[in-house]
Order: sequence, then C-alpha cells, then structure tokens
Amino acid sequence: MLFHQFYLPCLAHASYLIGSEAECAIVDPQRDVDQYIAEAGRRGMAIRFIIETHLHADFVSGHHELAARTGAEIVFGAAADAQFAHRAVNDGDVLRVGSIELHALATPGHTPESVSWLIVEDGAPRKVLTGDTLFIGDVGRPDLAGARGFTSQEMAALLYDSLHGKLLTLPDDVEVWPAHGAGSACGRNISKETFSTIGVQRKTNYALQPMSRDEFVNMMTTDIAEPPPYFSRDAELNRLGARPLADIDAPALTPQEVHERMQRGAVILDVRDSNAFAAGHLTGAINIGLGGQYASWAGTLLSPDDRLIIVADSEERSREAVMRLARVGMENVDGWLEGGVLAWNEAGFVCAQLPQLSVAELHDAHVRVLDVRRANEFESGHIAGAINIPLHELQRRIAEVDAPFAVICAGGYRSSAAASILARHGMQSVNVVGGTAAWIREGYTVVS
Repeated sequence: MLFHQFYLPCLAHASYLIGSEAECAIVDPQRDVDQYIAEAGRRGMAIRFIIETHLHADFVSGHHELAARTGAEIVFGAAADAQFAHRAVNDGDVLRVGSIELHALATPGHTPESVSWLIVEDGAPRKVLTGDTLFIGDVGRPDLAGARGFTSQEMAALLYDSLHGKLLTLPDDVEVWPAHGAGSACGRNISKETFSTIGVQRKTNYALQPMSRDEFVNMMTTDIAEPPPYFSRDAELNRLGARPLADIDAPALTPQEVHERMQRGAVILDVRDSNAFAAGHLTGAINIGLGGQYASWAGTLLSPDDRLIIVADSEERSREAVMRLARVGMENVDGWLEGGVLAWNEAGFVCAQLPQLSVAELHDAHVRVLDVRRANEFESGHIAGAINIPLHELQRRIAEVDAPFAVICAGGYRSSAAASILARHGMQSVNVVGGTAAWIREGYTVVS
C-alpha cells in the first residue's frame, strides 16, 4: 500500500493519497489539485476515486475539478445530497483500490453525512481516515448542521454513538488520520500531531473518556465558539461543486485603476507583514498577512460582497493571495495593485502609516490596551486593565471601542489586522509589536 498525507498548514488541512497496483484514491482534496495529479503521475498511478469524508465547511474542495481532469469517480456519503455525478455510499459499502479495501463507516455527528474510511490490507484493518469526526486530541464540533434542521444536541448525540459504536470498536493499533490539525476551527483544541492510533486516543483524548451520552452532549454543546461566517457558504459550494481555479481571473491593475475602484467602494486587502503595512499602506486598507492563517481570517473578517483589491510586495505573492482566498470560497477579487505600494507612491497617491509600539514603550505609557485574542487566551493571562474584544468579534462590537488604544494579540499578526479595521472606521490606535509573547519575555506581569 502507498499512503501519503498532504498537509496544508495555513488551513490546518490534511488530504490523502491511498494507492495500490497502479491505481489510487484521493481523500478530502484541497481546491488546488495539481499536486494530486502530479503525485499520482510520479507514482505511475491512475486516480480512480475522489473521496470526501463530508461536506467540508472550512475550505472549498477540489473534487469537482479533479474529477473533470482525471475522470475519477467522486464519492460522498449518501446524506450529502451532492448536486453532481457521484457515488453515494452507505455504512458498510466497500471500495477497492488495487489490493486495498476501503470500508465506509457512517459516522454522523460533525455533519449528518460524515463517513470515516477504514483501510483494510491483507484482511486486517490498518488505518482509518476519520475526516472531522475524530481528531488527534479532539472531536468534531456538532453545531454546523442547523441550517439542515439538526440541533447541536442532536448532532452531539450522533457523534457520541459514532465514536463509541464505530471508531472505538476498532483495534488499538489502527492508525487515526484526520482531515485537520491544530488551528482548525472545526474542533476546540486539536493536537499538533497529524496522526495517532485508536489506542492512544482512547487513553488521551478528553472527549473519549468514560462518560454518559448526556454528559458528552452537554460538554460538546457548552461554550462552542461561533463558527466563521464563511463555513455555511463553503459547505454549499462543496455540495454544488466549485468551478475550476483557472476560471477565477484577477488582473493586474494600475494605481489609477485602483484609485478609481476605491472611489466606487472597493476594499483594499494588504497581505504584507505587519511591519511593511505599518510603514506605509493605502488609506483604509485592511491588513491580513499571508504569513498567518490568512485565508481563514479573510473569510472571517471580509464579506463575500466586498470587491477586493490585493496589495502585496510582488506579483507572485499577489497571485498566491488570490488563490488562497479561493480555497475558502472568496472569489470576489477585482485584481491586484501592479508594482505595489511603491507604484502607488510614484503615481502621486498618499500612503497612511500605522504607529507601532514596543512592549517596553507600552509598559511605560499611559494608554488603554485592547486585547484581540480569543477569550480563553485572554483569561489565561493579560495586561492589567486591558479590555478583550476578540478579532473575529471586532467589527460587530466596534461601538465598544470609544478611545485610542494600543492593540495587542499574541504576536502582532491579529493586532495589526484589528488596528487596520479600527483605522478604516476612523479610530486611532497603535499596534504593539511582538504582542503578549514579547511582554512576557521581557518579564512584565500579566493577570488572569
């Protein structure tokens, strides 16, 4: 058996190639599919199946394009109601790839159509691809099926049964390979490890410890973070089948063209790092750097109705920014600023700056602090007197920001985004360089 994991850190997303005897299956592919075609070709294998463990909400899958380019058959759980040619599978169905058998295990709970895939080689179970049902150190959130008529409590009860009635009945040495890792919003606190075993998870995963169904349901439905707004859009795109990436056109724009589009309401998305953004940017630009969880934050902070213009430090980075937005279903890019901020300046247009503050300067200053980390981060330790408005809540809570602030996060990425949002609303702020990590390194105190 050939088994290969593809891991995309910016989305904490894992996809897979499973091959045997010159044919293979691709599981949970990301939207840009060239790597799967290249890897299969390098191995001398034809792609026979494209398997989706469920309708993904946190990214747009490439199943539709990959099928069109390879002739492979798309496979979904029957409850997905996918609106294109596919094989709908039920619990117990088996796919054969060479000498390998892939057994469908219906594991609803994260979504109604979730299917885990047990890989059987030489008659023995070897690995299980658990999608978003079972993560390493965590399990899938149960609150994403409300639009389909399911309550979080109903889904959590299904998840309990899937875990205890299906996955935990497997031998302890079966390897667990999920669809996401640390940082994904599909779980609460997923481990940084990208695989494990049933036995290890049985012992160490908090959600798999002995408890009643009612206790599990209560735990899984209490204090669930609000899902990012793009989740429901992406799930529907995956049900309908997304268009090929090549169909998404984002041309180079001159500074004059960008200026004219800004006058008509275009939103400038500056994807450079926080230092470059602070030194000079187009007035009103929002800073979401490519160096962090760029696509997830863009899908959270920006509207699909916004007409976006990318500002980066090269054509290559501009095109990368467009492609990564498409991974989360953001296809509303009008173009990118050719020549970047330098060309903008040379064309005679004015740049804005964002003041930066070191933690030492913050320590000695008399300024209010706005902490934009998530609530659990804030509660674990923060600067005395700081107020907490998590970045993903800032736009709808903007009325609570009533004075100039020094904006801080863990390292400076989210605080730069937050400061740019405040500036777009006409509010002055400064960005704290290095964030709470630098504050703690310098030996300054935090409270909890």
